[in-house]
Amino acid sequence: MTLHFIMAAGYNTAFYQDSRFYILVALVLFFGLLIWKGVHKAIAKGLDDRAATISNDLDEARRLREEAQTLLASYHRKQSEAEKLAEDIVAQARKDAESMASDARAQLAAKLERRTQVAEEKIAAAEAQALNDVKARAAELAVEAAETILRKDLKAADHTRLINEGLKQMGSALN
Repeated sequence: MTLHFIMAAGYNTAFYQDSRFYILVALVLFFGLLIWKGVHKAIAKGLDDRAATISNDLDEARRLREEAQTLLASYHRKQSEAEKLAEDIVAQARKDAESMASDARAQLAAKLERRTQVAEEKIAAAEAQALNDVKARAAELAVEAAETILRKDLKAADHTRLINEGLKQMGSALN
């Protein structure tokens, strides 16, 4: 009856004799067997497991990325702290250098002042010594001149009188 129906519908019986029909039937039976054995569930489970693995890998990648960003931020913070520390060290070094230069200038000025004072004292001492030398030489010359005058112009009686007067003046100066 079905064969008649197929023929009545205008189908050719040659269709059933064609290998494509049997391949189609075998394919449908194969897929039916796969469904009946639950292969689709195994495939779905495998796909779900693969999706879970990918999801876990993505979560791990996100976690690692966040750690990397945290670490990078930490390194940037440490770098900026190191740069600030370096700037502070340079600023302190400049300040210390300026302070040392100022101290050196002050010490140099004080040293120059002391040397100037010592030089002035030496000059004053030399002037005093020169003045004393001049006075001593003048006194020597005066004594020599007086001696020369006394020897040539004064007589023995004048000598005695001058000595007696000198002794009197000494005696009154000592009292």
